[in-house]
Amino acid sequence: MQETLKYIGENKLRFVDELFELLRIPSISADPAYKNDVLKCAELVSSYLKTAGADQVEICETDGYPIVYGEKMISPDLPTVLVYGHYDVQPADPLELWRRPPFEPYIEKTDLHPDGAIFARGSADDKGQFFMHLKAFEAMMQTNSVPCNVKFIIEGEEEIGSVSLGKWVNENKEKLSCDCILISDTHIYSNEQPTVTTGLRGLSYVEVEVEGPNRDLHSGLYGGAVPNPIHVLSRMIAKLIDDDGRILIDGFYDNVDVVSDEERADMNKLKDNPDEFKRSIGLSGVEGEKGYTTLERTSIRPTLDCNGIWGGYTGEGAKTVIPSKASAKISMRLVPYQTPEEITEKFTTYFEKIAPDTVKVKVTPHHGGMPYVLPTDTKEFLAAKTAMETAFGKEVLPYRGGGSIPITAMFEQVLGAKSVLMGFGLDSDAIHSPNEHYGLFNFYKGIESIPLFFENYVK
Repeated sequence: MQETLKYIGENKLRFVDELFELLRIPSISADPAYKNDVLKCAELVSSYLKTAGADQVEICETDGYPIVYGEKMISPDLPTVLVYGHYDVQPADPLELWRRPPFEPYIEKTDLHPDGAIFARGSADDKGQFFMHLKAFEAMMQTNSVPCNVKFIIEGEEEIGSVSLGKWVNENKEKLSCDCILISDTHIYSNEQPTVTTGLRGLSYVEVEVEGPNRDLHSGLYGGAVPNPIHVLSRMIAKLIDDDGRILIDGFYDNVDVVSDEERADMNKLKDNPDEFKRSIGLSGVEGEKGYTTLERTSIRPTLDCNGIWGGYTGEGAKTVIPSKASAKISMRLVPYQTPEEITEKFTTYFEKIAPDTVKVKVTPHHGGMPYVLPTDTKEFLAAKTAMETAFGKEVLPYRGGGSIPITAMFEQVLGAKSVLMGFGLDSDAIHSPNEHYGLFNFYKGIESIPLFFENYVK
């Protein structure tokens, strides 16, 4: 292992230069205008995987964007670890809020990253994180220390719900057979308190539309006499959550997992710093479901948020209209034992119930995903914990994340393997936001920890 770590130390600067090449490609899967860039990024990932030492590297066609696959089979008698990541990224809008162009990566020091952080769209989510695995694998290959079989799948549609991945995995179960799945698409609690993510919330995502008059109306001629869809939608959204932060949808909490007082106490051993939490996002106070800490609200409790709202005239100047329609996008984060199908149905029923008779409403479901939990007594968790404790030189605690990676539940169902969520970003890295960044310290600690995971897992 010392030779592997030495190789990593000697090649750090090259690793960053190569990551920059990936980050310069605007592989935005949500926007068809970037199709060629997404395909170009898949080609580059394939090239890096081959250079790292993988065999049978393929760019596998799907109904959408391709999946890059590669493997290194050492022996059928050894366990197999499947590494998952994604090369697509979120749109960079609003561009005017970026300090520099989002696809021109650069390094800058910050308070949380005194060694410097890589600023670019995709730096933390997920190019910087999956690239750690390619470089760790390269280091193990170059030092003849790969202790087991390794497979890679790097997809191009995670940011749009992994719409093609499930079908492809089902069609390639034998090719993808493995003993565990290793994913770095999450974060640690802090650099001072490293963690392994043991749970993720699920997701139900819907779009709603409220329709009033059959056309936009003159607000002087019709104002005060007809329903305004923006007003109606706003009142309806206000009826989704009460003043105590509790979601009002009928039956919403029916299947929510009740976390024990003991587990809640363990969770709150993390050094929660409410002042730092507020400062990092520019707020003077926080809110949420009554009776729960911020750590609990963002991990073990379900949520509902309006992600966007629009209607009427939003251009320059004034246009006095009552809009014909108003719309919003709403996401609900789910916990074990909620399902996206159940929650989407309950949301739709409730939303239709609270609509006044003067308007028509439509609920359009988008993508969703199941929650996921990794028990802390498993071989997979313990291998990750020990690896990170060696790399960081600190105790590593379990941590439930608030985000969603829907494919974790699908992997377990189809491949019969648990996913280890060994991410290295920070929740302050501004993923999905302007000025996304990823600390050099975190990037390097990830590359150091991954070979240690393999070593501990095979023991």
